Order: sequence, then structure tokens, then C-alpha cells
Amino acid sequence: MISIGVICLIGALYMLPIVGFSERQEAIKPQASDKNACEIFIEVEGQEEKIPLETYITGVVAAEMPVSFKKEALKAQAIAARTYALKTTNYGKIAIAPTVAKQVFYDEEQRKANWASNFLGNEKKIVEAINETQGQVILYNNELITAMFHSTSNGKTESAYGYGGNDIPYLQSVASISDQASPKFEAVQEWTLAQWNKLWPIQWQPSDFNRIQLFYNDSGRVERLQLGNNVWTGREVRTLLGIPSTDFTIIFNANKRKVQVKTQGYGHGVGMSQYGAEAMANEGKTAAEILHYYYQDIEIKKIDACLK
Repeated sequence: MISIGVICLIGALYMLPIVGFSERQEAIKPQASDKNACEIFIEVEGQEEKIPLETYITGVVAAEMPVSFKKEALKAQAIAARTYALKTTNYGKIAIAPTVAKQVFYDEEQRKANWASNFLGNEKKIVEAINETQGQVILYNNELITAMFHSTSNGKTESAYGYGGNDIPYLQSVASISDQASPKFEAVQEWTLAQWNKLWPIQWQPSDFNRIQLFYNDSGRVERLQLGNNVWTGREVRTLLGIPSTDFTIIFNANKRKVQVKTQGYGHGVGMSQYGAEAMANEGKTAAEILHYYYQDIEIKKIDACLK
């Protein structure tokens, strides 16, 4: 016979709330703004609805930086991405494209597809980095900076002046030697001469490759390429060829009858190097230390959305 005490215990157990399987599997979410009434929403081109700022930053960090990176690197990326988004959208008033020209963004469905069985763990790691930096942005002279970032430098970051001709105090060239360990540090691409000539507005001959003049800037990137009276900027050549960096050399391999372009670095090189940030995080540096290294004379502050 079941005792009255056991019956009472069973009854009490039935009164406990039951957590369903789907609830246990639900991913951690970014924290809402401290002042929900003033929460900032970001309009992403191609998305049906505007997205809360911190949810948007979750999608950017997941798309822009490997989830395997240290949390401090992810936190540095979150702060940089949040700053860039608010500057570019004027605090949510203008739409932003989810492209490499702006910031790549993966929604939750894309993250689930990319991470498959690791979705919950990866999502938790990213969201923790977002929550631990909630609302933090980078300022210079009390204004949002243009927080440019790139995958891998050529051993030095590019200055804003070297990139576009505008001297911006917080975007100066700094050493980033650890980038040499990046899997994206070096690449070689090849074209047949026929393929090569389809890309250019002129027709090259094998002898032309011995007449190339490359002029480099202070960060070791090509400022301009000159062939006779024809001149292209390093950025124009990078776009024309679709190569990873403006630190490049060009040769014609007579034995293989192919044009070979060797590059170092991946991306425009301005601002924070992501692989450099990971190396600093591995050395025990904090997100703030990483950002202060790659962006000069800046402050990291938490925004008050109600003042915007």
C-alpha cells in the first residue's frame, strides 16, 4: 500500500512546472536595451522587419568573425560592429546593406544552417560577447568613429590616408606582425594570358611584365601600378583582379605560360585586424586593449539611446 506521504510527494511533483524539450533547446538571446522605450532598431536591406540593435550585432559578429576566436576578440568585434552600424545608419535612421562593403549579417536561420549541430554552443558564445559589451561604442572627440576592420593585415595595418587619401587621426598604420600566422595571410592566383587580357582595358604581351613599375606606400601596399603611360591605383588593380589585398606582386611565369599574382593580407587593411585581435586575445589582452591598439586616442563608452 502506498503511504500518504508518498502520495503527497507524487502530487507535489505534478505541481512543478514542466520545461519542454523545445524550451531547453532554445538559444540564449541578446539582452534587451536597458531602456526598452528608447531601443534602437536597425533596418537591414533584404530583411522584412527592423532588427533590435543587439540582435543585429549578434548576426554581424557571427558573420564577420570566426566563432572559434577568443571571447575578448569577439567582444572587440562586437564593439567595433556596433559603432560602425550606428555611425553608418545614423542610429537606425538609414538602412544598411548586409554586404562586405558594409557589414555582413547572418540571421538566425543562416546561423543555424552554418553551425548545424553546434548552433546552441556557438550562439551562446556570440551572445555572451554581445551582452558583455551591450551598448558600448568607440568614440573620438566624443563622436562615433568609422570603425573599419579587416581580416588579415600584411604585417601592418593601412592608414586611412594610405587607403583613401584622408588623414583620420584614429586610423593610423600600426604593426600587426602576428597576422602572418593567419591562414589568409598569403595567396597566389594564376591566369592564362588570354584570361588576364579579358580583365584589362589593354592587351598585355609577355614582355610587358618586365616593364611593370609598382609604387608602394608606407604600409607596404601598392599605391599605383604603372605600365608605360598606363597607370592604375592599387585599389583599382585589386578590384579589377578580385585579389585579396593591395600588397601584391605580378610576374609572368614563362614555363607555365601563366600570370601569377602573389598577395599578402586579406582585406583593405584599415582599422582592426581580426586575426591580430585574436592573437592579442590569446596573449591575454582585453577587448578594450585590442581596440585601443588598433584605433588611436579613442574612448569606449556606453551609449544612452534615449538621448538619440
